[in-house]
Amino acid sequence: MKTWLEAGEAAEYMRTIGAEDIAAFARISGDDDPVHTDPDFAARTAFGRCIAHGALVMGLLSTTASMMSRRSVARGAAGTPVSAGYDRIRFTRPVFAGETLTARYVIEEVDDARGRTRARLEVVNQDGETCLVGTHILAWVAPA
Repeated sequence: MKTWLEAGEAAEYMRTIGAEDIAAFARISGDDDPVHTDPDFAARTAFGRCIAHGALVMGLLSTTASMMSRRSVARGAAGTPVSAGYDRIRFTRPVFAGETLTARYVIEEVDDARGRTRARLEVVNQDGETCLVGTHILAWVAPA
């Protein structure tokens, strides 16, 4: 199934992560580990303060994948693009409230025969430091 995407295409999404985002994610996910939610506890850790949840940081990449999906559909893709999974996700540095993150999604491989793409992912902070790397598989589901 033709994806209407090409290797090298990219999408980016930028967002500043606030303390309220971290608190909201803790409520939504149920992950209220004190390294994320208790400033007194977090101050005594190697991080020195509360850190954002890795899944919150990774969630920014959902936006970039959706940008690619919409691009594909706008170009005429017959199927519905959906996430088939994230692979080899690595959190390479902590993210703190107040940091501005840029999520980058770059198509590396297109397999129109299978209706799939593989993309390189990264999230960097405002200083250009890499916070997350990984890959994503986008798959096109044929219309019913």
